[in-house]
Amino acid sequence: MTDSQLTIDNILTRDLTLCRQPASSKKRVLEFIAEQIHRHDPALDDTRTFNNLVSRERLGSTGIGQGIAIPHCRLEGLNHVVGVLVTLEEGVSFDAIDNQPVDLVFALVVPKEATSEHLELLSQLAEKFNDRSFCDRLRQCTDADELYREMTSGSS
Repeated sequence: MTDSQLTIDNILTRDLTLCRQPASSKKRVLEFIAEQIHRHDPALDDTRTFNNLVSRERLGSTGIGQGIAIPHCRLEGLNHVVGVLVTLEEGVSFDAIDNQPVDLVFALVVPKEATSEHLELLSQLAEKFNDRSFCDRLRQCTDADELYREMTSGSS
C-alpha cells in the first residue's frame, strides 16, 4: 500500500461519525448525510450533495444487503474524499438487494475525477462490511467515539 493510497481511516473524521441516528426514510438518511457534510465543510452545498447522492441511487440502490448501505457520489469542485458513517436507531427501507432494512450506512463523496480512488474505497468498505462480526460490533456501539474507534481500528 502506498502512502498516497486512501484508506477508510484517513477519510473518516470523528465529527462525521454518527451513532444511533433517528431516520424515517432513505431520503431522510441521504438528506441527513448531506447536512452533516455541509456542517463539516460549509463550502460543500448540502442540496448539491443530496441531489448527487439521490441521482446515484436512481441508477441502483447502494443497499448492499444485511442491513448495510454505501451511498456514494462524485462531486464537482471537491478536492478530497469525504466519508460519513451513520448507524440508525431503526432500519429504514433502502431498496437493498436483499430487501432488508438498512441500519448501517457509510456514505462516500469523492472528487469528480477520482475514479480509481473511489473504486478502491468502495472495495475496502465492501470487504469490511462483509465481516458480520465487525458489523455487529458497529451496531453495538452506543456513542460516536466508540463507533469511530471501531470503524478505524485495524483498517485494511
